Amino acid sequence: MTHFKSTMTTITNKVIWITGASGGIGEALAIQFAALGAKVVLSARREDALEQVRLKMNNADSHLCLPLDITDTSACETALTAIKAQYGHVDWLINNAGLSQRALIVDTTIETDRRLFEVDFFAQLQLTRIALDTLVAQKGKIVFVSSVAGLVGTQYRGSYSAAKAALHMWGNSLRAELGDTGLTVANVFPGFVKTDVSINALTGDGKPLGEMDNAQANAMSAQEFAQKTLAALLKDKNYIVVGGFKERLAAWVSRFSPELLYKMIRKSKVR
Repeated sequence: MTHFKSTMTTITNKVIWITGASGGIGEALAIQFAALGAKVVLSARREDALEQVRLKMNNADSHLCLPLDITDTSACETALTAIKAQYGHVDWLINNAGLSQRALIVDTTIETDRRLFEVDFFAQLQLTRIALDTLVAQKGKIVFVSSVAGLVGTQYRGSYSAAKAALHMWGNSLRAELGDTGLTVANVFPGFVKTDVSINALTGDGKPLGEMDNAQANAMSAQEFAQKTLAALLKDKNYIVVGGFKERLAAWVSRFSPELLYKMIRKSKVR
């Protein structure tokens, strides 16, 4: 962590709210933010898992665990009230909570499509709106954790890819509308990261896959992802692709040669 030393003052004592913080990417980001002196608010549905993460963090007593279902608007409003009571404001919001998919489009029900959009798109928007006043007042930062899948679209992730693409575009619009206020908006696009995301991913009928697929099992660690992401955020980067060579190549090709991308994706192995 010594390579962050020159930028530590930009994070020290910042109040950073992370959703999906009970494991994986959210946990890894929380631990690294805490190591740089931030005050971290950890949110996810499982309070026991959040407490386990908090106890791993530097200055554990300075952080707050707030169990939360981000699809519950009333609960999100209550959570923000609790954060303000504890810290007075929020400086950064990391919209990391999400739900993945492992099913072909022809095998996926519309109910599953709607569930994915509710968690990966609509709930993110609503939480951001709820916290927006305090974030603008602090000239803070909003981070949307999208996905390389949201840039390229892949097999078995039709609605997930669409929801993540929509989140990216909404974030771009938010940046354009509120950039003059001092608020910054960053979009992060993870490639494959070794977490439980595929285990919890929805199959076509809405049930969890229940197993880790090969792409996740052989991916970069959540700790490596968090380190690279945090380094980019501290440099005020707003378009951040973090993944292996193939994912980064696909993201690059998506911007400069969509026709070539379409051919590449058809031949890719994403499970």
